[in-house]
Amino acid sequence: MAVTTFAAIDIGSYEISMKIFEFSKKIGFRELNDVRYRLEIGKGAYSRGRLEPEMVDDICVILKDFSNMMQEFGVSEYRACATSAFREIVNPVIVQEQIYQRTGIRIEILSNAEQHFLGYKSIAAIESGFKKIIQKGTAILDVGGGNLQVSLFDKDALVTTQSFKMGSMRIRERLKELEKTTTHYDQLIKEFIRNDLTAFQRLYLKDRDIKNVILMGDFLTDTIFREELGDHIITSDEFTKRYEKTIYKTEQALAQEMDIDPEYASLVIPTMVICKNFLEIFQAESVWVPGVSLLDGIAYDYGEKKKFIKSVHNFENDILVASKNIAKRYSTGKDHIKGTTDIALTIFDSMKKVHGMGARERLLLQIAVQLHDCGKYISMADVAECSYRIIMATEIIGLSTEERKVIASAVRYNTTEFVYYGNYDDGPEIDRERYLLVAKLTAILRLANAMDRSHYQKVESLRVVLKDRELQMIIDSSRDISLELGLLRDKVKFFEEVFGIRLVLKRKRRA
Repeated sequence: MAVTTFAAIDIGSYEISMKIFEFSKKIGFRELNDVRYRLEIGKGAYSRGRLEPEMVDDICVILKDFSNMMQEFGVSEYRACATSAFREIVNPVIVQEQIYQRTGIRIEILSNAEQHFLGYKSIAAIESGFKKIIQKGTAILDVGGGNLQVSLFDKDALVTTQSFKMGSMRIRERLKELEKTTTHYDQLIKEFIRNDLTAFQRLYLKDRDIKNVILMGDFLTDTIFREELGDHIITSDEFTKRYEKTIYKTEQALAQEMDIDPEYASLVIPTMVICKNFLEIFQAESVWVPGVSLLDGIAYDYGEKKKFIKSVHNFENDILVASKNIAKRYSTGKDHIKGTTDIALTIFDSMKKVHGMGARERLLLQIAVQLHDCGKYISMADVAECSYRIIMATEIIGLSTEERKVIASAVRYNTTEFVYYGNYDDGPEIDRERYLLVAKLTAILRLANAMDRSHYQKVESLRVVLKDRELQMIIDSSRDISLELGLLRDKVKFFEEVFGIRLVLKRKRRA
């Protein structure tokens, strides 16, 4: 039985941790080792936007230790991820390079959307409990040191996911001076986060019934709810009792009670207040603390990609549903999107031998189609630019910042002149590989969009046949498609330039 040993490393706001896993086709994956070091990276990152040289030194010492452990366990592959603290600093590339030169470990800085998607995947590792609980209205509350992510599910589908800059350490750093002036620190925090909570409730909880809340975050699982880990679900009343017992204690008392450092204990009250206020607006019946972390999500994602694990949950569909909800928010045409998506995917699937793209690029194409008209919500005269700005400003769960740049660029060039590599004045600043991907997605999107220019979905069926270096598009329609065919020819030249093939348009003649 072939076995692969994999290490997941998380460089978080208040600790650096590593888990080592063993993967095989037979067992899936199991944890071999779990090691954690306390290090408050977020303190300097959130207040000054920089890491002091001493902090970088400490990170390197820990990662060297991790490197030695990986050798001892025979780790063949690893993934080291940094989160919100590294996103906040002004010189992340410089720090990444220093760390690599000193430790040999390459650090990947996750976007907020990627980080919380992996965290969400960690819950799916407990497949039976996760699959069952999200059948009803469910919210995942992922509380980190710098950020908070809220994801809403209904009937096994992801409805929306929103990020807030209200992590426990960020709040502590912002309010540490004010804390000294009040005897009601919890009330101070509540007022600090109130506006964001009210806006979220107004925009996303209208007519939504949330029955369950899943609490995530290493701090929650390692300290506050240690005894509730696993499948133990507590009621909202039980959570409130825990809250009342905790909220008025001093940092010293909490440190002693939880056997943690006082500095670490200072995160307890911000975390509890955040959770309590969200539970109140959800009015949920039960709370589940599954006891999983980003490390488990990194491992689960690795196992999926290497085909050691086959998930019963469709994560790709979650990304698409999230994109559809963004499109819905900006009142895009539902029928036009469906018709254009069908055409775009038919073209994509028929020419795999030519374009060299895979499943991930197919997903990006679908999202580009979903969002190509969203800018009309802001300006009918400048749709392309407004769509680009909306996509760049909107987190899409599961997508990296670079992938959003690709989607936004393809949407921009769908109706504006394509800007060739190296000629960007105001744009995506993408590398050569992603530039080529933008060109390919743009060429397909332009064709698909033009084939439904009237938004009447006149194309009843489309057959695309690749013969040598010629792509034949056979269009079946019982309606007048003069407009579509006329505009389609305008897109052919760019399509042929990008893919190096001849495009032939044919209309199926009805008997």
